[in-house]
Amino acid sequence: MSDPHNINPVLARALEKKGYASLTEVQEAVIAPETDGGDLLVSAQTGSGKTVAFGLAIAPTILGNQETFGPAVLPQALVVAPTRELAIQVQRELTWLFGEAKGKIASCVGGMDPRAERRALARGAHIVVGTPGRLRDHIERGGLDMSGLRAVVLDEADEMLDFGFREDLEFILDTAPKERRTLMFSATVPRTISNMAKRYQNDAQRISTVSEREQHSDIEYRALSVAPSDKENAIINVLRYYDAESAIVFCKTRQDVNRLSSRFGNRGFSVVSLSGELSQNERTHALQAMRDGRARVCIATDVAARGIDLPGLELVIHADLPTNSDVLKHRSGRTGRAGKKGICALIVPHTMRRRAQRLLQGAKLEAEWASAPSLQEIQAMDQERLLTDPVLTQAYDEKALKLAQELLERHGAEQVAAAFLHQRQTDTPSAEELLDAPVHKETKAKREKQKREREPFGDSVWFKMTAGRKERAEPSWLLPIICRLGHVTKREVGAIKIGETETRFEIKAKDAGRFIDAVAASGGGEKSIRITQEEGAADTWVPEVTSLERPKPPSKKKDGERSKSKPRKKEKWTRARKNAAKKQRAQDQSSNKKKARKSEPGSDGMDALIRKPKRKTS
Repeated sequence: MSDPHNINPVLARALEKKGYASLTEVQEAVIAPETDGGDLLVSAQTGSGKTVAFGLAIAPTILGNQETFGPAVLPQALVVAPTRELAIQVQRELTWLFGEAKGKIASCVGGMDPRAERRALARGAHIVVGTPGRLRDHIERGGLDMSGLRAVVLDEADEMLDFGFREDLEFILDTAPKERRTLMFSATVPRTISNMAKRYQNDAQRISTVSEREQHSDIEYRALSVAPSDKENAIINVLRYYDAESAIVFCKTRQDVNRLSSRFGNRGFSVVSLSGELSQNERTHALQAMRDGRARVCIATDVAARGIDLPGLELVIHADLPTNSDVLKHRSGRTGRAGKKGICALIVPHTMRRRAQRLLQGAKLEAEWASAPSLQEIQAMDQERLLTDPVLTQAYDEKALKLAQELLERHGAEQVAAAFLHQRQTDTPSAEELLDAPVHKETKAKREKQKREREPFGDSVWFKMTAGRKERAEPSWLLPIICRLGHVTKREVGAIKIGETETRFEIKAKDAGRFIDAVAASGGGEKSIRITQEEGAADTWVPEVTSLERPKPPSKKKDGERSKSKPRKKEKWTRARKNAAKKQRAQDQSSNKKKARKSEPGSDGMDALIRKPKRKTS
């Protein structure tokens, strides 16, 4: 153990029993002599041992030089975490760290029975761990007495602010005694965290480890370019290719988690799911199944991206690209922990390549771009794993060897080997045949050069689609449809000729076969638009041309000459207005004439009333 003099002896023994040969960088930083008794603002990458770090940091404040705690009257330390899983994990870590010191650790998290938590608080606890909402509820109801606190720890402080816990955190910190230590641990330190530190900390010492500023050396990042409709098949192939003992697949929504869990379970993968709609008991059982090895794949939303520690997690797959660079780092940080190696694979539809590049650049990460593992690559990897399987070289007892000899005598070596191979293949989920996706261009210089020096379009194959000028078709919305249905980019699309009821377009000859397969896989089109291959030479078909590749021929009209075929739209409107005005004037004249007739004597009933009656004659 490096520099054990700064650690309480009872905690040093607990670390040695746990297998700690040396401390991590952040753990050594928080127990340095200059940090003793002061507030800390610590940033370090995930998987660097922050939980043990703040346990060691608060030990001098709550335990001092004693080797055991006194009676648990009031809580001496409070640890606030953003999620239930992280809070329970922190409780588990602090339990073994302070176990020999007879420390009592209580948890207060949402989803658990609050009455049981109040009873545990009434019995007494030295350290309380919880989520912001549940802790505030216990404080307001009088179940958690904050008057004895000596230290408050905010774990993953930036995540709690992102989750909308600012009001709850401010309430907790305002309720805690002013004479206390406040320690903030976070993967990143944005401006919101800095402002909170200025408000609630006293001359906090800023600790930023070197590893936090550099790419995680224990994680190998790979960006896999796939066709948009092949995302799920690509995930299956990645799981099969790496054959990790434990893997986690991150999705965007709960619906995606449910769909992938159902499909992968039907394919033979041992799967558990983790999302916000599950109860705390279900989430705990899912994580325990991963730790026990009963499940090998966990499909989760971002609720599992922070603080979840799955020992031995070898593979992280981003089924959906994360919302920002911080989420990318936190997701990826589930692997490569405690010095172990891990692989992080981003499934990138070729239509979202630029967004993936921005995410990696924002996270200051470099990834190796490639295509997803193909069926042939997986078969070759399966064969290599089979030939080097440890079960073929390990020693067996005499009983097993005697039974093996009997099998060989009865069925022969080839038949036994074939049965062994068949059993392995039956227990292994099958891989998928993927569509070819455009390969990522690695350097920016190459992309810029290709933009400047665009080669002639060359040989092409013509296709037609059921959309034309009647449907108000334009290249600006036809081109995305062609690219999406055919899994091509605009560089593989040539001229687009729009007719009255249908449109012709050309695809590079070398990409035509892949285009045909992709269109067929998508059902031949979408909604009312169908795409088929053009028979014959479509370039001789001459509609009114609207082209992306070929400029319109120059006009043959002389300057100032007016088109005789069709009047301009403006002229149509002018004549219409003139006709309307003429019609209106005629109506006005007719109306005036009627009024004039009415004003003449005898033109209406009122005039008759004022006439003198005729004199009667005898």
